[in-house]
Amino acid sequence: MDKISKVLQKFSAEEKEKIISILICLKSGKMSGLDLKKLKGRPDIFRVRKGKIRILYRKSDKGGIYILTIERRNENTYNF
Repeated sequence: MDKISKVLQKFSAEEKEKIISILICLKSGKMSGLDLKKLKGRPDIFRVRKGKIRILYRKSDKGGIYILTIERRNENTYNF
């Protein structure tokens, strides 16, 4: 089982649908319509917000996207 499938187990079916649609948009490069923001002090790390769900990812120099975390918003969401 890959890491993303393992993380998705802790979310409800509705939240899983939202997360999967966001991941598809990120993979295809269609980022318009997403609540996307670059994190302060980190030139290559971004977050996507959908309700209480946060997806943090990093852009590589070669254009790849690496998912860092998928979780519900809490006081430790941005500590890594």
